[in-house]
Amino acid sequence: MVGKNRLDDGIFRNFLISNGLFIDREALRPSYVPDFLPHREQEITTLASIWAPALRGESPSNVFIYGKTGTGKTAVVKFVGKELVGKGKETGVKISFIYINCEIVDTQYRLLQNITNHFINDWSERVPFTGWPTDEVFSKFKKIIDKSNTIVLVVLDEIDRLKGDEALYNLSRINSDLENAKLSLVGISNNLRFTDFLDPRVKSSLGEENLVFVPYDTDQLRDILNQRVGIALKQDSIEDEAVTLCANIAAQEHGDARRALDLLRMAAEIAERNGSQKISQQDVLNGLDRIEQDRVTKVVRSLPTQSKIILFSILSLENLNEKHNLKSIVTTGEVYEVYKGLCKKNGLVTLTQRRVADLISEMDMLGIITARVISKGRYGRTREIKSSLTSSEIINILKQEEVFRNLKINKVYGQTQII
Repeated sequence: MVGKNRLDDGIFRNFLISNGLFIDREALRPSYVPDFLPHREQEITTLASIWAPALRGESPSNVFIYGKTGTGKTAVVKFVGKELVGKGKETGVKISFIYINCEIVDTQYRLLQNITNHFINDWSERVPFTGWPTDEVFSKFKKIIDKSNTIVLVVLDEIDRLKGDEALYNLSRINSDLENAKLSLVGISNNLRFTDFLDPRVKSSLGEENLVFVPYDTDQLRDILNQRVGIALKQDSIEDEAVTLCANIAAQEHGDARRALDLLRMAAEIAERNGSQKISQQDVLNGLDRIEQDRVTKVVRSLPTQSKIILFSILSLENLNEKHNLKSIVTTGEVYEVYKGLCKKNGLVTLTQRRVADLISEMDMLGIITARVISKGRYGRTREIKSSLTSSEIINILKQEEVFRNLKINKVYGQTQII
């Protein structure tokens, strides 16, 4: 039989018979919440004290939790929420804990729909994904919540991604319309100034308590990783130096525990695929390269078309300058000239130079490029632009799209031309 792909004879056999390094791979994912959270005891105690009134049938204060990515905000909230619901069952107090990520559920309609459907088991009675007037959804929401006769804790992760202030305004005032139930909000955000931009009416009705999570240091990250290693990996399957390296790398990047866990998991997967018996520092470094490459690919592919054309212009100019032994840094004016040519060749609308400069600033913030303002004396100011990553890799990503596939630029008699 030609082209046989049977599993027992084919490509997966070696992987299936391998002993592997993992006991529980999920324990190295950021979404995993262990039974104990190292170095967040104070935050757990504080949040528990804020939510404790729920166990007396009272409405807890609204809480806003701030901190950089990977500082344990979501893990602590889920951990304390699980404990609270469990304690409520012991004491006969009905408590509902509802977690919503506002990066996915980002409108008032979707938010009310998600919370309402949490209390409806009959699929025929559930609020549809779309189609109802918002006031009708809100009316059903209040009716269902009150009928549940429970203390409802609604956690809004990435709350700054929620569109408009109406949802927060309505939810923060809903207790005055409820007779049997009570609702409290928990907002989680990376933006310390999130509430500064809310409507004053919303801000005053929230009456929130604030909790700030500081980044982990190297020693704390090492403790977190060692705890997860004990759950996720087989005994003696990783070098101590590899764990320390993961912690050091993450500590240098704002103490991000998610980053440390992703790096450790990637290193373990690379070691396992290579048939290694122990995860080494080199596996960590290889994992770092893989994560960076994946991050760059994701960011570049998610850019709008106009930003991609600007980025292609920058990278092409850099490669061209390198080919002609010129400085690799390019200026805004040079980029704009190439950008205009590329837009014309593809029949696209050409943005103004000011708007192009804004898009360059956005890519600078994403870390794809660096743009430094320099003075040219009486000729004004410009920006020197340089890619932060390997030009050839990003160009290869861009050239997977039709618009860039056959594009080239060259210098002819000192003039940049698009071929």
